Amino acid sequence: MDWILFLVFLGACGAAAATGAMFSPGAWYRGLSKPSWTPPDWVFPVVWTTLYLALAFAGARVAPLEGSAYAMAFWALQIALNTLWTPVFFGLQRMKAGLVVIVLLWLAVAGLLVSLWPLDKIAFLVVAPYLVWVTIAAALNASVLRRNPSA
Repeated sequence: MDWILFLVFLGACGAAAATGAMFSPGAWYRGLSKPSWTPPDWVFPVVWTTLYLALAFAGARVAPLEGSAYAMAFWALQIALNTLWTPVFFGLQRMKAGLVVIVLLWLAVAGLLVSLWPLDKIAFLVVAPYLVWVTIAAALNASVLRRNPSA
């Protein structure tokens, strides 16, 4: 693996992760009604760290491959939408807009997976849990919105 490429992709993931530090859930989120299946707070940094490492690994594996243009385009789109969701949901406290962003993120991750499959099965397998996590996050966003319509 090209470690410089890995570090470049990891840098993009780090920029996305930084929004979590800048726009933490805070008292507003803690005061919202959430479903019983909401993951405990400690799960989020563990899962996101793992997923960001997986995304950087997959990006570095696939970027030099012939025919990787769509995979790289979807990689860029998903990291941009990933970066956007936290300030929209937690910073602006716009749950409906957050839901739109996370649905677009889900579609971008699905597109990334579709484009990874023919290029690199290992990259596909390490990124696949990301779609599961974004599905859970989207369901949580939708459930919190439904439970707190006036928030």
